[in-house]
Amino acid sequence: MQDNATEVTAAGIARLAGVGRAAVSNWRRRHADFPRPVGGTETSPAFALAEVEEWLRRHRKLAEVPLKERVWQQLAGHPDGPVTALVHAGCALLLIHDRPPVWLDISSGTDERLAALLPAALEEVLTPRMPETARTGHPGRSRVNGQHPVNTPPAPAPASAPAAPATPATPAPPAATPATPALDIPTAPRLLPSVPLLRGVAELAAERGARPTFEFLLGRHLDANPRQYTLTPPDLAALMAALAGAPGTVLDPACGTGALLRAVADRPDRSLHAQDSSPELAALTALRLALHTRAQVHAAAGDTLRADAYPELRADAVLCHPPFNERNWGHDDLAYDPRWEYGFPARTESELAWVQHALARLRDGGTAVMLMPPAVASRRSGRRIRADLLRRGALRAVVALPAGAAPPYSVPLHLWVLRRPDRTPAQPEVLLVDAGRFTAEGRGGPDWPGVRETVLDAWGVFDRDGSVGERPGLARSVPVIELLDDYVDLTPARRLPPPADTDGAGRLTDVRARLDETLRLTAELAPPPAEPVPSAAASGRHPLTTVGELARAGALVMRTGGHGGHARVPVLTDHDVLAGTAPSGTLPESEEEPVLTEPGDVVLPVLGGGAVARVVDEATAGAVLGRNLVLLRPDPAALDPWFLAGFLRGTANHRQASSYASTATRLDVRRLQLPRLAPDEQRRYGERFRALDAFERALREAGRLGEQLVRGMYDGLTDGTIAPG
Repeated sequence: MQDNATEVTAAGIARLAGVGRAAVSNWRRRHADFPRPVGGTETSPAFALAEVEEWLRRHRKLAEVPLKERVWQQLAGHPDGPVTALVHAGCALLLIHDRPPVWLDISSGTDERLAALLPAALEEVLTPRMPETARTGHPGRSRVNGQHPVNTPPAPAPASAPAAPATPATPAPPAATPATPALDIPTAPRLLPSVPLLRGVAELAAERGARPTFEFLLGRHLDANPRQYTLTPPDLAALMAALAGAPGTVLDPACGTGALLRAVADRPDRSLHAQDSSPELAALTALRLALHTRAQVHAAAGDTLRADAYPELRADAVLCHPPFNERNWGHDDLAYDPRWEYGFPARTESELAWVQHALARLRDGGTAVMLMPPAVASRRSGRRIRADLLRRGALRAVVALPAGAAPPYSVPLHLWVLRRPDRTPAQPEVLLVDAGRFTAEGRGGPDWPGVRETVLDAWGVFDRDGSVGERPGLARSVPVIELLDDYVDLTPARRLPPPADTDGAGRLTDVRARLDETLRLTAELAPPPAEPVPSAAASGRHPLTTVGELARAGALVMRTGGHGGHARVPVLTDHDVLAGTAPSGTLPESEEEPVLTEPGDVVLPVLGGGAVARVVDEATAGAVLGRNLVLLRPDPAALDPWFLAGFLRGTANHRQASSYASTATRLDVRRLQLPRLAPDEQRRYGERFRALDAFERALREAGRLGEQLVRGMYDGLTDGTIAPG
């Protein structure tokens, strides 16, 4: 059953039809029968999905809307918003996953019957898996039912009670809202508008499975709202879970989308506890975990520092990616909180408040792994708390991650490994690890296998023996007394010996030899002197065509990138194309089929204004096409790829095909021009363009080697490994 109220934007129409947004704009201008907007704004109108689908079929733009796109558009256009739609879909998917016969029975009748029977069926499946689940119809604002109340802080004092005087310059913080169950069971009236979506979700789950279906819909929602969510990458989550060992009870007090708890190995006897200040995220995480694991899931919505949902919990492990640099974390109204065993955090030290909250929720000997900004290791305002954490043996390790490990990707974040002291070590030491050398070139993520092996190997030895031998440039266990100075600086790079370089001069000699060879090659590849075209010949220029016309004629196929697919395949990014480097990027896994490059493809970046076009060779073939890239796949019988790429690089060509915003330049690839030439003439131009490309690559390599040689000489002369002469 199609929901006529479901709306779709121009971007959604483009996704349905497999075209660019410019094509949708052209359809609106050229076709008088194109559906009229039914919502949205003047600059971003929304259209009825049913009308759009019918128009696409009538004009043979699309034979059938793919099921996954239909479901996504129903979810995105839900009258109560996409998050409510996701929660309803997740509830139905959990029922389908755990009790498929029940779903088949209640979904066999009318929409009204399904909506009426679904709440009772959900109660039977949700309550055993999530004991705090309530039945009110308002996620995040539930009353607790049955014998499973959520632990909440005491009720605030009556208005007549005397209040502590407030500092005049600082406004009083808002009163904390008690933590509430993350998920409730929606009522029949609230479910009725979602029934068409739920039927589509069930059909999609029959093809792909309940868990992959929810991951697809959640991933699409997160991709559509990238600025609303701070994600923990899967590789980092797996590393943090590995550092925590094999705990039975695990807490994430700032759970976000549940990546950290999802990284913990599935075990039926395990208990997972999650809390987030966003009711939306708490509800989605509860469903995501219930679909992922057979463990019991406890999830709550509320401000963890002000309204802790689990004050009596003593977990085996805490995994946490807390919000960074919060000022309004509760400094004014939590001054006498019993969690501050190691000192009351300054207003600017919200991260140290989260550290002490994690320690307070651990059993004796339990482990916490926290993702932290690097400034927490050295800020003066936190030195007393850091010192007490060291003296009492609570802080066990600080790991400096490579840049690009997690947002913000330009900052090399830290991992803190803490343990609630069950005894004070006789000769306390702290493990410091610097994994910065595993930063990948370009925009790709770090070398995660290298990071994981280095960190887990050092931690395993240290956790077993209480000490680890020096590993220059990588790891060292430092006596606590050595760190207890005026700064208590825990930055690993400042405490580790530099990496050993026993043959610095020999390595630079090798770089110099490679540079000499590259310079000789560059001289050989330098193009011959330019020969001007006679004025008479220049006046008789060839007729021009455009990429758009060639695509319509079938001379080339045009594709856009941005989907990761299921398999882990290297991604060709716009930075790789501009820098001429190997594929270095990553994309989140998705249900979308990725665009894979083939030899002879021509790839262009569409943002930034650079006149660049790259011909894919055998080394680059098979990579996934990344975001902000367009791929042109020419028909070899009609177009020479080097001829195509060469003419597309013309500066004047790019200028006339570009549009300009206040902060960016965007290229309309369809408007790029090239001359109509016979195949033999194309190949003649193509050979010249190929030679220019080889010369450009040699110049780039010579520049890279020259920079490496200069940097190595400076380092060698200053650290004493190279003689001045």
